[in-house]
Amino acid sequence: MADLRASGLGGIPKGATADRPASPSIGDLFYDGTLGFLLIYDGVKWLPCSAPAAQPTIVASDIGTNRAYGSGSVSVAFTEGDSGGKAAGFTAYTASGTTYTQTSISTPVTLVVGNSGTYSIAGTAYNGFGTSPASLPSSVAVTTVPEAPTIGTASTITSSTDISLTWSLNNNGGKSLTSIIITPYLNGVTAQTPINASSASATSHTITGLTQNSSYTFKVKAVNANGSSLESSASNSITVPTAINIDYVVLAGGGGGGGRYMGGGGGAGGFIYSTSYSTTVGSVLTAVVGGGGAGGGEGTRGSNGIDSSFAVTTALGGGGGGSWESTGGGRTGGSGGGNAGYTQSRGSAPFDARGTAGQGNDGGLGVTYGAGGGGGAGGAGSNGQNTDNGGPGGAGISNSITGSAVFYGGGGGGGSYNSSYVALGGSSIGGNGAPGPATTNGGGTPTSASQNRGSGGGGANGYGGGGSSTPHMTGGNGSSGIVIVRSSKVATATTGSPSYSNPSTGVHVYQFLNNGTITI
Repeated sequence: MADLRASGLGGIPKGATADRPASPSIGDLFYDGTLGFLLIYDGVKWLPCSAPAAQPTIVASDIGTNRAYGSGSVSVAFTEGDSGGKAAGFTAYTASGTTYTQTSISTPVTLVVGNSGTYSIAGTAYNGFGTSPASLPSSVAVTTVPEAPTIGTASTITSSTDISLTWSLNNNGGKSLTSIIITPYLNGVTAQTPINASSASATSHTITGLTQNSSYTFKVKAVNANGSSLESSASNSITVPTAINIDYVVLAGGGGGGGRYMGGGGGAGGFIYSTSYSTTVGSVLTAVVGGGGAGGGEGTRGSNGIDSSFAVTTALGGGGGGSWESTGGGRTGGSGGGNAGYTQSRGSAPFDARGTAGQGNDGGLGVTYGAGGGGGAGGAGSNGQNTDNGGPGGAGISNSITGSAVFYGGGGGGGSYNSSYVALGGSSIGGNGAPGPATTNGGGTPTSASQNRGSGGGGANGYGGGGSSTPHMTGGNGSSGIVIVRSSKVATATTGSPSYSNPSTGVHVYQFLNNGTITI
């Protein structure tokens, strides 16, 4: 064995690497001439104690969770090498691009980088004798919480207390979004219960259930698996509209009666009554009032009445009455027009005299010398009678929206070949059918329906009317419809010259005899 004390190193043993003591104790020193530095035994292995720290190996991993957007973080775990001194601390840094550096006396080191993306990370170890060579780089995909959305616009929805809110999404922080959270702020101050948007990719939402007549702003934040973004800036302030229920009647124009040779009675215009339409104070609603259809001429069916509408509701014009010389069939409409004489069955549309479900009823069938009555809002038109009489028009329907009971939508009476019989319009407001002639030139005149009742016109008789020598009996015209609105709030009606009243019930009624608008 070599003389280990002849080294001149103050009694510290020395020699080649192979000369290290076989059974050292913790704290024993040995100068390794092969390596060129002093070693100390730590109970497991010999460690350099007079050399810079050894080159480390590193593993970089994403932290992500609850890290703010723009502050992506990486955990860098160091393992010391064996070919250098013991490390006193570690430094991690980005190996390319913008350099972010962080030093710690322990491992792992938390390195804060920028936005989400892929980064190449390296590291060194250091001690009192110097710094190690850099480790091999480690690549890591860095994620964060999302970037805050950009707020859009809050706006009201027509005739609704709901609010529409828009926004745009920004960087997702490197992970798919899982939800979008909307927070209403009452009067811009008090946070209300947050709302989840319909999907994680949504850029708009309809917000319901807010307090009416209150002012709100809204903020939006995005969420991914790492956490929530910051809230967006506040939206514009918006006041939630006040809801109000209104009642209305929409009645279309009645159909015209059929022309000569036992023309069918005109059908009533479609009748719709609503007691539960919800709108908002300040809404502007449009009323369209349909006119009545023209009576048919020689061999010509009557025309259909014109549709009426209000808000989202449309009532169909009444069907025109049939004419024997024109295949005989009444037209389909809100209520069907009556079939002409000789027409004992329904033809294919538009000759089948059908009414529309929820608006009116079918017209009556014709027999040899008696036309069917037009359908009414309250009942079907009657068939022509075998005694050569026309069928009465279908009954109208009674409604008290104006404060008193009024009949609307009676069917027109059918034309007859019996000189002594007049087929009455439904509920006394549809046009009467004409009786047949006492002579080839005689006979009654079919009547037009009462105006603004949506009733059908009467059907023509067999020949010329009113003693005329010209055998061209024309059916009576249908009457125009009407739109009636009842509200618990005084409204402003513009154009259309509507009439209005204040019944004893304390409500306000607006009757549109022609087109107009109303502001609730």
